[in-house]
Amino acid sequence: MCGVVGLIGEPSAGEKLYPALFALQHRGQDAAGILSYDFDQNEFFLHKDIGLVQDVFSSAKYQDMQGSMALGHTRYSTIGSLNKDDIQPMFLSYPHGIGMVHNGNVTNYKEVVNFLRERELRKTFSQSDLELLLHMTGVGLADHKDKTLPQALSLSVQSLLSKVEGAYSVIGVLADQGLFAFCDQNGIRPLLIGRKKQGDKFSYCFSSEKQVFQVLEYEYWRDVRPGELIFIDHQLDIHTFNLSEKKARPCMFEWIYFAGSESEWHGRPMYEVRLKLGEILAEEFQKKMHLEQFDIDIVTPVPDTARTSAIRLAEILQKPYREVLAKNRYVQRSFITHQADLRSLMVNLKLLPIESQIKGKNILLVDDSVVRGTTSKRIVKLLKEAGAAKVYLASTCPAIRHACYYGIDFPRSEALVAHNKTDLQIADILGVDGIQYLPLNRLNEGIGIPNLCSACVDGDYVVPVNKDDFLSHHKSNLKNKNTSNEEVKARRLQ
Repeated sequence: MCGVVGLIGEPSAGEKLYPALFALQHRGQDAAGILSYDFDQNEFFLHKDIGLVQDVFSSAKYQDMQGSMALGHTRYSTIGSLNKDDIQPMFLSYPHGIGMVHNGNVTNYKEVVNFLRERELRKTFSQSDLELLLHMTGVGLADHKDKTLPQALSLSVQSLLSKVEGAYSVIGVLADQGLFAFCDQNGIRPLLIGRKKQGDKFSYCFSSEKQVFQVLEYEYWRDVRPGELIFIDHQLDIHTFNLSEKKARPCMFEWIYFAGSESEWHGRPMYEVRLKLGEILAEEFQKKMHLEQFDIDIVTPVPDTARTSAIRLAEILQKPYREVLAKNRYVQRSFITHQADLRSLMVNLKLLPIESQIKGKNILLVDDSVVRGTTSKRIVKLLKEAGAAKVYLASTCPAIRHACYYGIDFPRSEALVAHNKTDLQIADILGVDGIQYLPLNRLNEGIGIPNLCSACVDGDYVVPVNKDDFLSHHKSNLKNKNTSNEEVKARRLQ
């Protein structure tokens, strides 16, 4: 899961993407990059590196991003190894000069690599899925040089969509030509478009999330549709192509956890949905309270994403809402500390219990989701060591029992705490006195959008995946990669 943004028609577009990347920092904290293009100089400018946005870009570096067209990226390496070869944006010199960023996963990586190597005689140098999308776009453009640029690009992307499976949202630049964006045929990963009046035309911005438009003073226009290609040429004329007839299957995890609370997708604001999920979860938890005849003294969230739902849940249950887990905002990111003992101590610093509000209390701990259970188990232990009488856990997400191959970091079912386990078994593993998941039908009710992708819950994969091929390709990366979705949560606790 990553954050992407693209801009055309603004002076110093690359420099303006610097604050935009801060608005997408929660989507990726491993690396960041900006690629800009100056139409007058006919020149690209690129800077990218491992680290947070503020670490990667000094004022001198982002001010060097000249031109009126630019791409930006914040990376969370769900699959690829964390090295500079895989950092985005990426660039291909022929044809035209193509720069690109993406969010998502290609699920038939081996098949596409073999096609590029054997049929197109192209070699890849990274483990990034983006490189495949970049080469496939280049192949299509080269094959249709006799067409107008919009026609050639549409034919190229149409061919790409037919050959490259998975979940991906892509933004690209073409030297001298313009900015383009497209989504996979199912629209699993988010991509939105905003615009700003520039004389008798508009400048345009593509982004993973709506708050970027607020930062850049753009108005949100609409979502990019599944299988849609949008091309804005250097004259700021817009060309749109609907290349798929499939219905949208948006990822449920955007509303549950990943997107910022100020964002919106498919007309459903994240904050409003999380309030609704807290309300529905309260109704479900009331049933458990009645059946098992127990009471709770306070409701507390796992910071930060669960806070909205926890507040609404407490209101419905008419129980005091307390934040009993204090965040230390000055702790450095523990995942860059490679010594296991030191990393554990750094994690302990991130959340410190407020013992006076915990001792002797029956606590309902509200979390947005429970994946591997690592974070939940650690927090429950903290609360009980601080004197909690009992700890119950309620999640606004159903039990996650299946792997995700579409860009969320749990590609192995066996690593999931709920995989092949009952709620009682899960509660025992986590050390809680009871657990309440939100049922899937009630999650769908709360989000209010038909045909969500909920494969990680029900095993109904939108895009069929050969699990063995997928994991065998990424085996070395998975083995060497210690970060997880739970650790991304831990990073947000800073």
